[in-house]
Amino acid sequence: MFLTRSEYDRGVNTFSPEGRLFQVEYAIEAIKLGSTAVGVATKEGVILAVEKRITSPLLEPRSIEKVMEIDEHIGCAMSGLTADARTLIDHARAETQSHRFTYNEPMTVESCTQSLCDLALRFGEDGEDSMSRPFGVALLIAGWDESGPCLYHTDPSGTFVKYEAKAIGSGSEGAQSSLQEHYNKDLTLKEGETLALSTLKQVMEEKVTATNVDIAIVAPKFHLLTDEEIQEVIDRL
Repeated sequence: MFLTRSEYDRGVNTFSPEGRLFQVEYAIEAIKLGSTAVGVATKEGVILAVEKRITSPLLEPRSIEKVMEIDEHIGCAMSGLTADARTLIDHARAETQSHRFTYNEPMTVESCTQSLCDLALRFGEDGEDSMSRPFGVALLIAGWDESGPCLYHTDPSGTFVKYEAKAIGSGSEGAQSSLQEHYNKDLTLKEGETLALSTLKQVMEEKVTATNVDIAIVAPKFHLLTDEEIQEVIDRL
């Protein structure tokens, strides 16, 4: 006699008879409630565009951080629980700086992503640093290393995959199908910025302004666009 679903989702490491980890699936569902983020990789660099949900006119928009710098050649956009993302990003920053100090060279983007996913996999382990649940956040990691510009997507299961264009968050399904239609490998950086923002515009409920979106580029160094630079991209739409 199988137990009911609710009795399988209490243990974070307990498989159901169908071979599913419900706690991980619930964490992935939490991401679908988060704000939408879009990443586009071009030959000239990688673009991250993220929606900022401004829930009150009294809220200071600059205090909402949805895009963060990990190292001078790696940036990261998030969707889901921002507090969980901050834990992962602090870990990634420590790893990249430790790598620079030890080997006197920048860490590759794939190694940094793998290090993040190793931490994400620690849920349910016994130990001081372990989490009692999976991280409820998905990350788009944009970077530039010896292999050129690259974009990785991580999820709460500790899986990471390389993409040319990827959307996460509440509007990810519509945004991803739009990216599949309009993306091509020969995009310039400016065309990539326009594609990322126009895709985000299609799935956002609010009108796109310089205050409710964040755009960052890694080409080859990380740069978070100012309000004036974001307005220039909006004017090109």
